[in-house]
Amino acid sequence: MSNIAMVSGGSGYIATYIIQQLLDDGWTVHTTVRNLDREAEVRRRFPDANDKLKFFQADLTHDEGWAAAMAGCTHVVHVASPIVAQTPKHENDLIVPAREGALRALKYAKEAGVKRFVHTSSMAAVAYGVDEGTHEFDENDWTDINHPDAYAYVKSKTIAERAARDWIADKGEGMEYCSVNPGMVLGPVTDGDFSASVLAIQQLMDGSIPMAPGIAYPLVDVRDVADLHVKALTAPDIDNDRFLAAGPTLTFLDMANILHHMLGEKARKAPRKGMPRFLVNVLALFNAEVRGIKSELGKIRIVKGTHSQDKLGWEMRPVEDTIADTANSLIDHGVVKV
Repeated sequence: MSNIAMVSGGSGYIATYIIQQLLDDGWTVHTTVRNLDREAEVRRRFPDANDKLKFFQADLTHDEGWAAAMAGCTHVVHVASPIVAQTPKHENDLIVPAREGALRALKYAKEAGVKRFVHTSSMAAVAYGVDEGTHEFDENDWTDINHPDAYAYVKSKTIAERAARDWIADKGEGMEYCSVNPGMVLGPVTDGDFSASVLAIQQLMDGSIPMAPGIAYPLVDVRDVADLHVKALTAPDIDNDRFLAAGPTLTFLDMANILHHMLGEKARKAPRKGMPRFLVNVLALFNAEVRGIKSELGKIRIVKGTHSQDKLGWEMRPVEDTIADTANSLIDHGVVKV
């Protein structure tokens, strides 16, 4: 494999797995970090990479570093995008860097002669902006950012993906583009620095959620998300396509029950009962994290992800294994005490 891939946001949870799979497949990888002071820390995750992995300093909101990171690359996976555990005070704190970062990565990829650009978007750009009830979604659906259901992160992912597709239509001739849209990403953590989505399993395991709030998410394993990105990098006929990466939709109580079944005594702190809705509303008055999930009550999002399977031959591992592997890795890294 002589191709060189640029993976943005190399310190991130999903990017780490994409980089490792690319290295295993023989690629040379360029990756960006916001500060090169983190290179040694991140490089330790890839002990056998040597000169097959190169680091570049680049930020979503500044031009510096992007041209150097893209130089010589044939393919790009743009993963970097802001994410926070709690709702920011100003939604533009997420929206602006997400949109500007995607457009900046596209611009410098095109100037470098990149052949294919895979954009890590999200189910947040597909399945939000809905009222309570059960809803089904596929790759043709888009979030309504004007709906009260669309909070800052949801808007940031939707606006960034739409802006990227508009840019490709206007200026991207000769460069293929597709997006990968994961659901709630779980899976083994490589150290104590991991995605906000994994906090759900941490909080179920450590007893900080004594009762499970009645919200649900379509789940996917980070290893399978990485595999889908790599398949999208090399598969034929993907231009302007969209690949949803999401499996079954589970409630927090479903996840807690799986933890009890798969981990036994190690999951003794996980809740066994659901949290009444009125209690969620009360806690939201005092707890920012609960306030952030309150809008999810009563909404079940079912993802029809057969397009990714049919076109790319993508497969997902059992969700029970994903949840158990996530929890065990949190224990192994000392994040959760048992």
